[in-house]
Amino acid sequence: MNNKNTDATQSSHSTTPSADATGPLIPAHVQLPEITFRAVVLGVILTIVLAAANAYLGLKVGITVSASIPSAVISMGILRFFKHSNVLENNMVQLMASVGEALTAGIAFILPALIILHVWDRFNYWQTATTALLGGILGVLFTIPLRRALLQDKTLRYPEGIAIGNVLKASANREKGDLRSLVTGGAVGATISLFQAGFQILSDTFQLWVRTGSTIVGFGLGFSPALIAAGYIVGVNVGLSLLVGIVIGWFVGVPVLTLYYGIPDADTVTKMAIMIWRAHIRYIGIGTMLIGGLWTLVTLFKPVMQSMATSFKTLRQIRLGEQPTMLRTERDIPIHYVFIATLLLLIPIFFLIAYTIIPSNLPITNQFRFFLSGFSTIYILVGGFIFCSIMAYFAGLVGSTNSPVSGLLVSALLVISLVFMAFFSTQTGLGSEEVKATLGAVVAIGSMVVIGAALSIANDTMQDLKVGDIVGATPWKQQVMLILGVVVASFVIPPILQLLYNAYGIGGVFPREGMDPAQMLAAPQAGMMATVAKGAFSNQLEWSMIGTGALIAVICIVIDEFLKKQYGTRLPVLAVGVGIYLPLDSSVPVVIGGLLAYLVQRQLNRRYQQRGDAAVEAKLNVHRHRGLLLSCGIVAGASIMGVLLALPFAITESSDALRIMPNELEPFAGIFSIIVTFLLCAWIYRKVVKG
Repeated sequence: MNNKNTDATQSSHSTTPSADATGPLIPAHVQLPEITFRAVVLGVILTIVLAAANAYLGLKVGITVSASIPSAVISMGILRFFKHSNVLENNMVQLMASVGEALTAGIAFILPALIILHVWDRFNYWQTATTALLGGILGVLFTIPLRRALLQDKTLRYPEGIAIGNVLKASANREKGDLRSLVTGGAVGATISLFQAGFQILSDTFQLWVRTGSTIVGFGLGFSPALIAAGYIVGVNVGLSLLVGIVIGWFVGVPVLTLYYGIPDADTVTKMAIMIWRAHIRYIGIGTMLIGGLWTLVTLFKPVMQSMATSFKTLRQIRLGEQPTMLRTERDIPIHYVFIATLLLLIPIFFLIAYTIIPSNLPITNQFRFFLSGFSTIYILVGGFIFCSIMAYFAGLVGSTNSPVSGLLVSALLVISLVFMAFFSTQTGLGSEEVKATLGAVVAIGSMVVIGAALSIANDTMQDLKVGDIVGATPWKQQVMLILGVVVASFVIPPILQLLYNAYGIGGVFPREGMDPAQMLAAPQAGMMATVAKGAFSNQLEWSMIGTGALIAVICIVIDEFLKKQYGTRLPVLAVGVGIYLPLDSSVPVVIGGLLAYLVQRQLNRRYQQRGDAAVEAKLNVHRHRGLLLSCGIVAGASIMGVLLALPFAITESSDALRIMPNELEPFAGIFSIIVTFLLCAWIYRKVVKG
């Protein structure tokens, strides 16, 4: 479209300024309003909603789905009703909302470990909010000196960032099908979730285990619409890798370990299989994920060091005044403000660890308390920046969805745990080994909560900055909006976590007696953190099982390298570890979604194989985009319904508050769920492949 003028009130609905085909959508010399009142209000609302949805999903299965595309499409649909709205406002709304999702993941993946370790008995509002606020702002600040170097690296593709940029370009060109797909998917996901967790006419799991002599064999299924849609988004490679983990952990591990350890004492065979998994098999998954995380660090070391060197070189040039006058699209928050703000944040972080994270009733001197707090604060600064740099680079390399947040967090946790163990060995008067183990685990996990929030924000922020680079946003305004999103999300996350804890219980810990273990939120990421930290200090980890998992990881790494070189496909070792670690009702739906994505792609390839390359790519992109938005809608709808259902569950203190399924018909719930899941997959398939 023609560029009529550069007036600040120009509407991108009627005009799409662009310098050239390779430049940003809005050229640097064009000034459009970006941080507007309506953008802030809409961003705040979406931040709250999507933070709530991802808190439930993160605690349920240990994964979250990017909120950037759904928020961009919702913003696109709402801002169309305003005459002078523009694509840069859309960008600000989506990046603010995506911060809510990212920060929620960083907190929900780690902070519940303090509940699991019985250090906390609830999510204290101000402690949780302060932790999220400090870690989130630190994550934004860490990415500012990395932005220019990482965005200029042409080897980094930023898959989600480019996809979001395309969505925002669609908003500038009035494309209307996107919002319809998102809303339709949300309605379907919410309805199925209501009938599963609310009315309980449908079941979210189906288990069939039988006892044969001295062992147990069987299988299990899961029917969560949110997880099926999440599996569709991550694709067949991750789905098949999860399937490999499921086969190793459940179909092979349960029978073999039952033979070795004996059949546990339980009411049903299904409970026996779950007891074997909890006591032994999940440690195999931890070992696999540990080695997978370390391998990720090894493979990324060289490119990350090169990227960081380039970043510091750019900072020196700016400080010496060797940079020419920068364009609007290259202006960050001034770097000296970034350094000052980072140093100032260390003060509240120190007091947070000293007086909030470290329990006041532990028999340690104030000097040792301050020493541990000071070291943890320095580790958060130095180690946090290193790991955030790796995470930011990895977000550009393979995308934020596939970034190994868990692997990096576990690696960071092991480093600080080993250092603390060395400290403790030189100290006397710390009490029993149990006191040392509790102290070490609590301080290590407390430090990881801050780093985890920063990691998640850095992972998400680089995608958002890439989007701004595509559409022509002003970087410093993006960074201000990111910090505002962190502030909003920080004050929303604590009541959401407490609500979910009261309604379902978390990680095997329940706020009151008589709650249904089947409805519990597993919090697998936090459970893994608690297990690794506590076991590292108390020497109670099942090292034989962890060693077995490590051996499996090595084998998977070798296979992955072979597949990558010979066939151009992957076997992500972290996904294999997750498949071993997760319960079947959480992992199987992701596999179903991944296989569905494969079937859709195969059908599309058959349909368009006779067309020219340009036509094929154009048609395929339409279908892929529709499938992505439909799946994002299902995830958002089902997850939000989970949060809404938590309200009556918490009020009545029962997860059966809305149940209408008679007890005598309960066995049919699993059969109904199989039918509904088949219909859901068929519906997604038909909607995506239709012309």
